[in-house]
Amino acid sequence: MRAAPLSFAQASRELANIPEPSNDYILRHKPFSRSLSLSPSLAADSLPSSMADDAKAKGNAAFSAGRFDDSIRYFSDAIELAPTNHVLYSNRSAAYASIQRYDDALADANKTIELKPDWAKGYSRLGAAHLGIGQADQAVAAYEKGLALEPSNEALKAGLADARAAVARKSRAAPPPQGGSPFGNIFQGSEVWTKLAADPTTRGYLQQPDFLQMVQDIQRNPNNINAYLSDPRMMQVIGVLFNFKMKARTDETDSESPEQERGNTQPEPAKKASESEPVPEPMEVTDEDKEARQSKAEAQKEKEAGNAAYKKKNFETAIQHYTRAMDLDDKDISYITNRAAVYLEMGKYEECIKDCDKAVECGRELHADFKMIARALTRKGTALMKLAKSSKDFEPAIEIFQKALTEHRNPDTLKKLNDAEKAKKELEQQEYFDPKIADEEREKGNELFKQQKYPDAVKHYTEALRRNPKDPKVYSNRAACYTKLGALPEGLKDAEKCIELDPSFSKGYTRKGAIQFFMKEYDKALETYQEGLKHDPNNQELMDGIRSCVEQINKTNRGDISPEELKERQARAMQDPEIQNILTDPVMRQVLIDFQENPKAAQDHLKNPQVMHKIQKLVSAGIVQMK
Repeated sequence: MRAAPLSFAQASRELANIPEPSNDYILRHKPFSRSLSLSPSLAADSLPSSMADDAKAKGNAAFSAGRFDDSIRYFSDAIELAPTNHVLYSNRSAAYASIQRYDDALADANKTIELKPDWAKGYSRLGAAHLGIGQADQAVAAYEKGLALEPSNEALKAGLADARAAVARKSRAAPPPQGGSPFGNIFQGSEVWTKLAADPTTRGYLQQPDFLQMVQDIQRNPNNINAYLSDPRMMQVIGVLFNFKMKARTDETDSESPEQERGNTQPEPAKKASESEPVPEPMEVTDEDKEARQSKAEAQKEKEAGNAAYKKKNFETAIQHYTRAMDLDDKDISYITNRAAVYLEMGKYEECIKDCDKAVECGRELHADFKMIARALTRKGTALMKLAKSSKDFEPAIEIFQKALTEHRNPDTLKKLNDAEKAKKELEQQEYFDPKIADEEREKGNELFKQQKYPDAVKHYTEALRRNPKDPKVYSNRAACYTKLGALPEGLKDAEKCIELDPSFSKGYTRKGAIQFFMKEYDKALETYQEGLKHDPNNQELMDGIRSCVEQINKTNRGDISPEELKERQARAMQDPEIQNILTDPVMRQVLIDFQENPKAAQDHLKNPQVMHKIQKLVSAGIVQMK
C-alpha cells in the first residue's frame, strides 16, 4: 500500500527543520527518512529517451536544411543517450553519405542492421554506402536483402537499379577500352576532396559548381575523364593528386609551332611527351616579352622590399617600394592593395580608399582572383569605419563589407561587418539619448496603463527606452504591460533586464516572479521571489508571491492537479537546462534509484547539501514526488 505523499510544506519542515511560514524562505537541508520517486509519467529510464528524441528532431531538421555536419553532431548526441536505437544509426549513415564519408556511413549501416536485422531501410543504407565506396556487387546484395523483407519498397528498387547499372559499367570497363585514361582511378575515395582543399592552387575550384559536377562524374565513371582533359583545371588537379606540379596546357598556336618547324614527321610518343613539358625559356623570345618578364621580376623584388619595410613599420619606405612595383607591373593588383594597407596603418584613410578603388577597378579588368578584390573592398570598408563620426557614416562601410562578402566569404570581413553594424547601432542610441524626453514618454505610458490601453502604453515605454535604455523602471512598467497583454516571454525579458540594470529594485523581482507564476514555472518563481527578499526582506508582495508558489507546489505533491496539468508542468520543466543536467548526471540518477531501492544509501546522500538542493529543485518542478 502506497504511503500518502508529503505536502510541500511538511517536506520543507522535515528537510529544513524550520517553522512554516517565516521570513526565512531559503530552505536549509537536513536528512529525512521518507522516500522519493520520479513521477509516473517521467520514469528515470525514459528521460534519456526523451532527450534523444529531441536531439533526433534537431538532426532531422538540420539534415533537411542541408546542414549535414550539424545533423551528424545531433544524431551522435542522440546515440549517446539511446545507443540501442537503430533509427539514429540509420539517420547518421544517411548524413555521412551526403558528405561522401562512405566508410562512416557503412559502419553506421552495419550497426543499424545489427540492432534491427528485419528492418528494410537498414539495407537501403548499407547498399548506398557500398555503392558510394565503389563496391557495386555488395550494394546489389544489400538491396536484394532489403527487398526480400519489403518487396514494395521503391527506394530499395531504385537503389538496386543503380547498383546493377554500376556493376554493368564496371564489367564493361575491365579491361579498359582503347583510349581509356589511366588517370580516372585517382579520383576514387574521399581523400580526393581533402587533397584539393589543402592545395592553394585547387582550393578555389571547390567553390565552382561545374568543377564539382565534373569530378563527381569522373568518380562515378573513371573513363569519363577523357571528356574533361581539355579543361586546364583538370590538368592542375591531376598534378595535385599525383603530388607533382603541372602547368596548364598552353594554347594551340604555341603547341603547334615547334612541330611545323620540323615538318610533318610523326614524333615518337616519348619525345612528344618531353616536348609538351613547359621549359623555362622558349627557343625564341621577343624583346617585348623579355622586357615584360624583367619588369615583373623587378616588381616582385620591390614588393618584397616593401613587405620588409612594412614589417619594420617603415611606412614611407614601404610606399616607395610598392609604388615602384606598380610602375613596373600594372598587371598585378597586389601592389596596390599592399600600399592601401600601409596608408591604413598610417591613418591616411582617403589615400587608402583611392588605392582600394583603383585595385577593384584594375582587378575587374584583369579578371583578378575574387579573393584579391574582396581584400581591397575590406580594406576600403575598414578605412570608411575609421572616418565615421556619426551613425550615418557607417552605412557606406557596411555596404562595402557586404560587397566584399559576395566576392569571398572571409571570416575577418564578416567580423568587420558585425563590428560596423554594432558601432552604428550604438551611435544611433547615443545620438537619440535624451533622459528628459524619456521621462515624458514614461509618464504618457503610465497614464495609458491606468486607462488599460496597454498596446499604446507599450509604444510610449518603448520610445522612452530608445531615449534612455538604462532606466530600469521603464523595463518594469513595460513588463507589466506585456503581462496584461499575455505576451509573457517578452515581459520576462523586460523583467530580467530590469533586474540586470538595478539588482536592488524589488519591482523587477515581483514582475519576473509573477510572469513565471503565470507560466506555471512555480519552482522558478519561488527562486525569484526568494532572491528578491535578499534585497528587500520586508516586501509584502514578494512574501505573498512565495506563499502562492508553495500552495501550487503543495497541490502537485498532494495530487490535487489534473494529469494533463502535471504533464504540462513536467514537459516545461524538462526544457530547463538545469533540470536536464540534474537528470542526466550519473550521480543523481544513482541517488534517485537509491531513494527507491536502498534507503540506507539514501540517508548518506542526504548529507550532501548539493544533492539536497538538486532534489528540492526536482520536487519543486514536479519531476519528483515525496511519499
